[in-house]
Formats: sequence, structure tokens, C-alpha cells
Amino acid sequence: MSDWLEATFALLRPRALAALTRLFRDIDMAEEAFADACLKALTVWPKDGAPRDPLAWLLTTARNSGLDHVRKSQRRAAILSRHIEEFQPMPAETPDLDEMRDDVLRLLFICCHPELDRRDQIAIALRVVLGLSMEEIASGFLVKPKTMEQRITRAKKKISLSPVAFETPSPAERGARLGEVSLMVYLMFSEGWSTSAGPKQIKLTLCEEAIRLARLLAALFPAMGEQAALLALLLFQHARRHARIDRGGKLVALDDQDRGLWNRADIAEATGLLQKAKRTGHHGVYIVQAAIAATHAQAASVGDTDWASIESHYAALYALQPTPVVRLNQIAAQAKLYGAHHALKAMEPLAQDLSSYRWFHAMRGGLLQETGDHRSAITAFETVMTLGPTALERVAITEKIAISHKNLRNV
Repeated sequence: MSDWLEATFALLRPRALAALTRLFRDIDMAEEAFADACLKALTVWPKDGAPRDPLAWLLTTARNSGLDHVRKSQRRAAILSRHIEEFQPMPAETPDLDEMRDDVLRLLFICCHPELDRRDQIAIALRVVLGLSMEEIASGFLVKPKTMEQRITRAKKKISLSPVAFETPSPAERGARLGEVSLMVYLMFSEGWSTSAGPKQIKLTLCEEAIRLARLLAALFPAMGEQAALLALLLFQHARRHARIDRGGKLVALDDQDRGLWNRADIAEATGLLQKAKRTGHHGVYIVQAAIAATHAQAASVGDTDWASIESHYAALYALQPTPVVRLNQIAAQAKLYGAHHALKAMEPLAQDLSSYRWFHAMRGGLLQETGDHRSAITAFETVMTLGPTALERVAITEKIAISHKNLRNV
């Protein structure tokens, strides 16, 4: 498959799956129909050329493929009898954008069905909406792919058995599921900002889709400070997109980025949203994270960064969300304040919990380099290489290993 086709399918998947799920009221059927359409596109597009509107073509093909499956399958007889008029073959035409505008958001609410526990909600959203592989999702949950496949299958079945799962949630239901849906939007942006697999480090279209959904949530819940803060957080991050990878295609760490490339319009909008969020009196994880991002954005240089403020924000975040990863980020800020030796000591209690977290070992390797312990740094970086880094991360870690080897030779 060409890079263009793969990128096109990945870009269109969320909206296509959302629209097909609304139509068929069956997640598995929507996935099968979309897969059939993509397979047909692999044959038709290279020969006849890409259609003027790839999304419309895929939706038309998937819809008609789904109709064929319905007609041939006895297990779909009930659906066919209810929706026979809906499932007529349709010509290739541009989808109604107003109708599709919040389809992805609706699909996220479906994935966040209250009968599922949060881990299953996250897993099914990553699989259905983002199209991550079972291996990628299982790696994030530290379980075997077969185990994750079984969990997602059970989650889909539970949703399918709910008589109201595919209805548009009422305002009360949207409010009840809001925290989970917000998390899905955050995870969608995170996957775009730092992809879990593939040659690209950033999928800007996925980031932009997450920002679009965050805007919808902020509009749906204007009095909720966390929704404004979530949008602010994503915009603060997105503002750095042009500085994150250099002209040679290499990753650029935050400390080394050209801040002149940061998008000031995004930062200004995010700053206003964060101020609005704070005025609501809410105090949640997105408000704290947005405050951390704002502190970075307001610093003219690395040397001007208020690391004490960032460290205190992470302490507040840890009180709200006491996870090893949040604690690791707090320690990273402490390293700027108190030095590498202090940070390495503070990291020791996290070693077991974060043994499979590549950023733990990458951070540890960098701190060990600062202290001059290059042998240990090499070991830490080599561990990162076993934990599935992206192509660009692999290049960056290889360079760090080479630096430590060079320093050892010069001793």
C-alpha cells in the first residue's frame, strides 16, 4: 500500500466509521464495510485515479457493501426489516457535512457506554475510532494482544445488546459520560502528536480532528471549565507543531525548539480559554495540564521557564491523578531545579511500575549522561530501543547512544 493511500484511509477512518455506525447501528458491521471499501479502493484508485471526494467514495462503497452483507446474512434479518428503506444503494455524492459534523463525537459517546468500565471504553475507542492495531493497544495496556482482542470483542457485544446504545445521548447522558469522552479526545490528540507506530512522529490531521471535537465539547458544555481547558491544552501543544521536527526530519526536544516557530495565534486563543476555565472555579486535570503548557508557552526561552511553577503544577496534578507517569513528569521538572542526581534518586521508586514505559528509560538515560555515567546511560537507551520507539525516536536514541560511546572512548 502506498504511503498516500495509507494516510488517506487513516485520515478518513474516524468520520467514515462514525457515519457508518450511525447508519448500521452496529460497530462490527461498520468496520467490515469500511474495510471492504478500502480493499476496493486499493484496486480501483491506482488504476482509475483517486476520486474527487475520497470520503464520499468510501462511504458509498462501504454503504453498498454493508447492504450486500445485510441481504446475505440471516443474522442481520432484523436490521434489514427495520431499515430496508435506509439501506438503498446510493450514488457517489458528497456527504452532508452538517449531518456528519458530530458523528465522530457521537461514536465516542457510544464507545463510552456506561456499562463498560473505563479501560474497555478506552480500548474500544482506540480500536474503532483511531484504528490502532491490537498489538499497539495491548502494548499500552501491558497485556497480550489476544487478551486485548477478547476484551474489545466483549465490549462490542455489550454495546450491541443495549437497546439505546446507538441513540444520540440525552443532555443528562452526555454529561454523565463527559469525562470519558474528554479522555478519548485527549488520547486522540496524543496519538496524533506522538504516534504509537509507523514512520511519522506527528499526524497533524488527527491532532486537528481532536481539536475539532474539543471545540464541539466546549460548545456543548460552555459552563464546564474542564472543556475549555481541554481545548486550551490541545492548542498549546499544537502551537509547537512546526518546531517539533527540524528540516532534516529529526525530532527536536522542547528545550531545543525554535520558539519563533510557535504559533502565537494558537497560544493567544489557548491563553484566553484557560483564563475562562479558571473563572468557572473548577479545578480539574485539564486545567492543571493547560496551566503547565501555558507556563512553557509564556517563556521566551528555556532559561526563562518558571520551573518552580511547573513543578508545583505537577504536584497539584499528582494530587488529582496519582499515577507513576504524572510523578515522572514532576521529577523531570525537579531535575531542572535540583539537578540530575536528585532526579535519578527520585525515579528509583518508579522503576518497577514504569519498567515497560519507554519515556522512563529515555529520561533516565539523559540524566545519566548529564552525570557522566555513560555506561549506564547506554543500557537505559538500549532498553528504550526494545520498547517500540517510533522511527524518529529510534534515530534520536541511536544518536544519544553514539554520544555516550564517544565519551567512553575519550575517557
